[in-house]
Amino acid sequence: MSVRIQPSSQVDESAELGKGTAVWDLAQIREDARLGRGCIVGRGAYVGPGVRIGDHVKLQNYALVYEPAELGDGVFVGPAAVLTNDFYPRAVDPDGRLKRGDDWEAAGVVVAEGASLGARSVCVAGVRVGRWALVAAGAVVSRDVPDFALVAGVPARRIGWVGRAGVRLVERAGEPGAWECPRTGELYDEKGDTLTQRS
Repeated sequence: MSVRIQPSSQVDESAELGKGTAVWDLAQIREDARLGRGCIVGRGAYVGPGVRIGDHVKLQNYALVYEPAELGDGVFVGPAAVLTNDFYPRAVDPDGRLKRGDDWEAAGVVVAEGASLGARSVCVAGVRVGRWALVAAGAVVSRDVPDFALVAGVPARRIGWVGRAGVRLVERAGEPGAWECPRTGELYDEKGDTLTQRS
């Protein structure tokens, strides 16, 4: 399987794209970015310099992934979602001079394996979204999200748990702290603010 790059996209020659990756119209992939195998970069999506993206990741149309973000295998980034990288965004310094690249330190977002970011969600600089977590559409993530957490709102708060299938888990009757996926039957155990899948 070869890489597919639409002529209207911009892919820097130093970027690395894995086999089977497709880059659609008007997408931009900057210098030294690295994408794994079988990724899809939608129309108008942006991947910043040095961003690291795993295998089988989907960046939907107009998703913006700013450096130095890291996305694990199987991550989904919905349409117009944004991963920011500046704790204190300003165009100018206190003296009114235009800020340049050396005037601030980028802080990347980390999205772990299998997690999904809904349409128009925003992940603020430096947060980590855990494995198989689900961020609802329009949510603003300003603190770390645990594995398997379902978060929504502004700021995002945990409103439930999801399994690997992305379906909201249901608590098992008569078994406090035990959760089950209604689609797959997989079982999970809750302890405090963490959820782990039963082996």
